[in-house]
Amino acid sequence: MAIHLYKTSTPSTRNRTVDSQVKSNPRNNLIYGQHHCGKGRNARGIITSRHRGGGHKRLYRKIDFRRNEKDIYGRIVTIEYDPNRNAYICLIHYGDGEKRYILHPRGAIIGDTIVSGTEVPIKMEMPYL
Repeated sequence: MAIHLYKTSTPSTRNRTVDSQVKSNPRNNLIYGQHHCGKGRNARGIITSRHRGGGHKRLYRKIDFRRNEKDIYGRIVTIEYDPNRNAYICLIHYGDGEKRYILHPRGAIIGDTIVSGTEVPIKMEMPYL
């Protein structure tokens, strides 16, 4: 896993690092837009709760929390940052052709194989090199 260090040109870039495995472009069929039109305003458009508003537009990623693809192997294709939660997510390509997001398991890298099920042992499988 390669980590890119910034050259210090401003105080905000001092000691900043970026993981080169993390992608930022999500799949279009696994995201949908959140409706954030209020920004602390009432029905007339007048600000009623102070210090609310602004922020960057965020799209919601559909996360597979149920993991109901039982006993089908999947491969981690990308690792992405999710702006709606303080976590990374993984795009999984399953053997039957389906693609889903899951929360990123600690220690998993791109190319690892995962499988969900009741009779499956809990372990991390390393990719074949």
